[in-house]
Amino acid sequence: MKNIFMAPLSDAMSAADMEHTITEAWKTPGNITPRTEGAVRNAILLAMKMLDSGKMRVAEQGTTHEWRVNEWLKKAILAYFKMHREQEIKGGPDETLWWDKVPNKFQNWNNHKFLEKKFRTVPGSIVRYSAFIGEKVVLMPCFVNVGAYIDEGTMIDTWSTIGSCAQIGKNCHISGGVGIGGVLEPLQAAPVIIEDNVFVGARSEIAEGVLIEKGAVISMGVFIGASTKIIDRNTGEIFYGRVPAYSVVVPGTLPGKPLPDGSPGPHLSCAVIVKKVDEQTRSKTSINEILRD
Repeated sequence: MKNIFMAPLSDAMSAADMEHTITEAWKTPGNITPRTEGAVRNAILLAMKMLDSGKMRVAEQGTTHEWRVNEWLKKAILAYFKMHREQEIKGGPDETLWWDKVPNKFQNWNNHKFLEKKFRTVPGSIVRYSAFIGEKVVLMPCFVNVGAYIDEGTMIDTWSTIGSCAQIGKNCHISGGVGIGGVLEPLQAAPVIIEDNVFVGARSEIAEGVLIEKGAVISMGVFIGASTKIIDRNTGEIFYGRVPAYSVVVPGTLPGKPLPDGSPGPHLSCAVIVKKVDEQTRSKTSINEILRD
């Protein structure tokens, strides 16, 4: 069995070559297995290495500020699963083990590596290989899944989960118990994207490829999926799958349709934009630089 932590790897492959090799291999069912060798194996391993280092991202912003999804990198992650069998992963509490196809990001790291990367990871935080963690990030006991990208200065608070391939911007605060949905299962076209300077309140859930634009504040207990109505209380405008920049969002309900007997039907949940971010909101949600020093 190949050791997934010590696989030989050559960097002598361009992004275009990687994309072409992985895309072509993906077209043939059964073409990627633990026995896969050569250019295909190298392309998959190199793509994962590039994701892990932040040199590539599953989604990225272009010059027009529109987000573009690199579908081939999602395929690279899935291909990595197909190409490996479960192996023991060291590093659990009290020298216990995990049993998985993807190693812990910090496998075999030492204090010099952590000093080089310049972020802080509290005991109990779990990050899988291929997720990128930027400088001055603080990881409380949380879970960060494959292919995720967490940019500099962001805090992921206790018991929060960052789903596969989710994109979190600079200087965000993802509060305790927040769920940021993944993109690999259930399969979604685009990952959840949280832009810069966003605050997400405790126990909120953002899923199904929703985009939270820069500076937005999501209150506690807000649930937003692709079909959730996001209603601007001041204008009546309705958004789906996108929270506009600098919006302050709270949970809300909409009247339900009457039941067949004419009695009131159950109310449906929605998200409500109550205002734009102001100084009072900033004072409550601003990040603490002392925690990032």
